[in-house]
Amino acid sequence: MLVLDELRYSEEHIWVRYEENHTVTMGITDFAQFQLGELNYVELPNEGDDIVTREPFGSVECSTFVNDIYAPVYGRVVSVNREVIEKPALINYSPYSQGWIIRAKLFSLDDLDMLMSADDYERYILTNYPPK
Repeated sequence: MLVLDELRYSEEHIWVRYEENHTVTMGITDFAQFQLGELNYVELPNEGDDIVTREPFGSVECSTFVNDIYAPVYGRVVSVNREVIEKPALINYSPYSQGWIIRAKLFSLDDLDMLMSADDYERYILTNYPPK
């Protein structure tokens, strides 16, 4: 499981990278993509849509089920990764670079303080998803 130190993480397994000017890039963590298996469909919001903390803003589908994607922050979508809509498996192969899902402009930078650090996220996974 790859967890990058420079990112922030939500309990819903979304990573957040602060870019600049209140803008963040988000994606599905390596842990989550591994748990889901190969993705075959991704539904994302439109540019200009608002995302609300802890509310679904999209979904991913693998061979066995559909899983909602929950917003870790409150903001407005400024960019959607069209490549992952066309090739959902990019999330599996490159969750932290080519597999990003959206960019959003935050309404408040305070939202980032509510997210976990890399160390916190690793502890969260080990506590809530112990190895079998």
